[in-house]
Amino acid sequence: MKVLDLQCPHGHAFEGWFSSEDDFQNQLARQLLECPMCGDTAISKLPSAPRLNLGASSAHQLAGSHQPPEPSAAPVAALPPAAVQAAWMQVVRRVMADTEDVGERFAEEARRMHYGEVSERGIRGQATLEQTEELLDEGIAVMPLPIPPGFKNTLQ
Repeated sequence: MKVLDLQCPHGHAFEGWFSSEDDFQNQLARQLLECPMCGDTAISKLPSAPRLNLGASSAHQLAGSHQPPEPSAAPVAALPPAAVQAAWMQVVRRVMADTEDVGERFAEEARRMHYGEVSERGIRGQATLEQTEELLDEGIAVMPLPIPPGFKNTLQ
């Protein structure tokens, strides 16, 4: 099993597991790989060091002689830290678990709750920019929340 560090053009880093390098290349060529954050299929493999299980004493000796990597041309600060990405994914999971998906009826349902026609509850759905602006003008607090495509299906 090969575990590869992957990244989309937007800097979202994630891990992929493949039976071989050929399996990875095949899935990449057929655009079966997509970023779990944004759904982009332009995936690249990040350089990574192999993990060598040499035993405790050998690993200790190697750790002492480790040379830091050369600075890359791309600024590291431009990429989101893994902790921020993980926190974002947790927030999205929580929103998905604690809200009802009302789909394209979002603006209508938000208004019905705001005007007391139905009881308040957590909802999510789609609204156009125009609908969103109208809701805000009416004093209805809404917030855009891009849901990564992978969250719309069962995650594996």
